[in-house]
Amino acid sequence: GVVNGLAWTSLGGTTLAIESSMVHDGSRGFRQTGQLGDVMQESAQIAYSYVAANLQQLGVDKQFLDSAMIHLHVPEGATPKDGPSAGITMATSLVSLTTGTPVKRNIAMTGELTLTGKVLPIGGVKEKVIAARRAGISEIILPADNSRDYDEMPDYLKEGISVHFASDYRDVAELCF
Repeated sequence: GVVNGLAWTSLGGTTLAIESSMVHDGSRGFRQTGQLGDVMQESAQIAYSYVAANLQQLGVDKQFLDSAMIHLHVPEGATPKDGPSAGITMATSLVSLTTGTPVKRNIAMTGELTLTGKVLPIGGVKEKVIAARRAGISEIILPADNSRDYDEMPDYLKEGISVHFASDYRDVAELCF
């Protein structure tokens, strides 16, 4: 399960691949690596809990995680990362892994995820859209509550990118799977 995320940095925006893999089966567990800060670790835990609680609705065998050690990694491990905005990207990586369905390479996303599946607004929309353009991404998923931030951006930054707004994780899953 590899998915493109969008992140804000002090230098602007960037794309961020998020990977998840089943390390082994036999005992349940969840590990995260990539020098994640406290808030990002919590986002990973929320994504895992949301996916685990909603396996059937997401089209996954509800016993899948019972005996699976899952490893979620955010590459460039030497670079510290933090913040809540990778929540929907982490959940999508986990759903991709558990369903065996790859996510399109030309889509990227950002949004905080709650335990109940709500997609909350994030910061740095303009920087993240610019990063997506630079990376050749043609579709972006943003939180619905960030639609005004997007609408206020100059049109030339929006050209060539299809933007979808999500208020619930089900919206994200429909676009990706």
